[in-house]
Amino acid sequence: MSQPVQIVEYDPQWPVIFGRLAVVIREGLGPLVLHIEHVGSTAVPGLPAKPVVDMDAVIPAGADPAEAIAALRPLGYVHEGDLGIPGREAFAAPEGAPAHHLYVCAADSPELARHLAFRDFLRARPESARRYGELKRELASRHRDDRSAYTVGKSAFIEDALAQVRAEARRSAGQG
Repeated sequence: MSQPVQIVEYDPQWPVIFGRLAVVIREGLGPLVLHIEHVGSTAVPGLPAKPVVDMDAVIPAGADPAEAIAALRPLGYVHEGDLGIPGREAFAAPEGAPAHHLYVCAADSPELARHLAFRDFLRARPESARRYGELKRELASRHRDDRSAYTVGKSAFIEDALAQVRAEARRSAGQG
């Protein structure tokens, strides 16, 4: 059985944990990695979250993810496949490491673009981040033992935010 859904207050240590993990991952991946992004709720200052840091290691478009998979293995990362999301390779964290999820994404991955767009949307809109935090707390309370229902419950909010991002990009590009 999986762990219950738990939402905690924002922890200013999350960016510190991200930074420490990113150094190790960057060293392990070497020149294969372009950059590493702190994504998910722990990347948004002040946002309550599950106490698990989400990270995207970005590799060049067209690069073979098998190289990253092989390079991360000696660090203790266990490849879990794409978990149903094409363009993103998921990894279980090494035993004893701080709680985190690592994903390897190509620079042109739609999933990477979604992660960054949603993170930046919340960072730029404190009121939206506050509402999202409230929704997460409510869903965690209602679906404590059902991670799938918790995730589905967030979907409409996330899709609405991404639609706003797309609309703003069209307006900025003069496409109305």
